[in-house]
Amino acid sequence: MTPERPEQKTNVQLAFYEPEHQAVLESFYLPEEKKQFTGMPNEVLGSAIQEQHKHPVVILADTRPVGFFILDGGEDVHGFTDSPHALLLRSFSINEKDQGKGYAKQAMLQLRAFVREHFPEIRLVVLAVNARNAPAKSLYLKCGFEDHGAIRVGPIGTQHILTCSV
Repeated sequence: MTPERPEQKTNVQLAFYEPEHQAVLESFYLPEEKKQFTGMPNEVLGSAIQEQHKHPVVILADTRPVGFFILDGGEDVHGFTDSPHALLLRSFSINEKDQGKGYAKQAMLQLRAFVREHFPEIRLVVLAVNARNAPAKSLYLKCGFEDHGAIRVGPIGTQHILTCSV
């Protein structure tokens, strides 16, 4: 009889985008019903790299990219909050083959510490989640975001504005 091996836990961490992540990020896939709610890395990465106020972040499972988002400190954030010390979280996605493994939740639970470490002047992270994207809204609320009832009309319908104090 062989002893049972303990389950290996995947190390999930947030890291700023590096060029070696690009090929994997550009291969991310989401079906249309999920893709409508986010900007895919292959669509938004180029401009995010070039714009100084946008900070592409990669979600790594061990060393493999499984997710992506942008922290945006540009003018767009003012459409969501009056706070001068805020970042806008946008284009959040987990590659379809890596969904359901807890990577999104682990990443969002690390967000506050990541922002505190790399953006010490920031006090608030804000995002917009489509009203029809209930799984995403539920995840954000479980991970420390709050819904104070603010809404706006986005490109494909009503969006709830959620905030997270850092």
